[in-house]
Amino acid sequence: MTSLDKPTEDAQQDSRAVTEAALFEAFGGVRGMVETVMPGLLFVTIFTINKDLHWSAIAALAVSLLLVVVRLVRRDTVKHAFSGVFGVAFGVVFAMMTGNAKDFYLPGMLYTLGLAVAYIVTTLVGVPLIGLMLGPVFKENLSWRTRNPGRKKAYTKASWAWGLILLAKCAVLFPLYWWGDTTQFGWVLIALKIPPFLLAVWLTWVFLAKAPPPIDVFAEMEAEEQAEKERKAALATERGETAAPARHRREA
Repeated sequence: MTSLDKPTEDAQQDSRAVTEAALFEAFGGVRGMVETVMPGLLFVTIFTINKDLHWSAIAALAVSLLLVVVRLVRRDTVKHAFSGVFGVAFGVVFAMMTGNAKDFYLPGMLYTLGLAVAYIVTTLVGVPLIGLMLGPVFKENLSWRTRNPGRKKAYTKASWAWGLILLAKCAVLFPLYWWGDTTQFGWVLIALKIPPFLLAVWLTWVFLAKAPPPIDVFAEMEAEEQAEKERKAALATERGETAAPARHRREA
């Protein structure tokens, strides 16, 4: 290993560490996954035991609200918990209106299908959704579109991965929703909550870890502002120095 190789390896390690931290922030990490699974798991568990739709729905909604309260008490970010509450609330409304326990999962399934389509469509038009989501997290905003082609390529690959994985998940769940047993369908859905998600996150990490580092546009703006301040200060100083001799000549 030469002295020139070492900085490159260090930069790659730093980039991978930043990528891991950004993915955890964007997708909620382990705690976010637990909060995603818990309401549905509680719903299907109670429904499996007593076939009572009302108690299953109430328990799922209650645990979602409890997770939000815990985050509020701890002063943690609540975006993932709140999204879980809204998802569960829609599921409860659907299930209560139709009297069919499987409809508890329908809003989430439709959301997954819509998200899969969004990943694919945005990638096809050249603005991959995963880049729109992670750009602000990496402080690069949309600079990857025109100034960092390696990043855009990585975001394109990651968005294809997310779209195809979610479509494959829908291809399993929707037939089961129409023709499967309610209890079996619920357990299959719970089983498919985390593995596809982890696969998509892992592929995103692989693509981004090999991509060029992000361009920190916020740091660039701060540097430009600082340079502008220094330029104005230097100009003011120059004007003051120029004005001083003129005053002395007038006084003389």
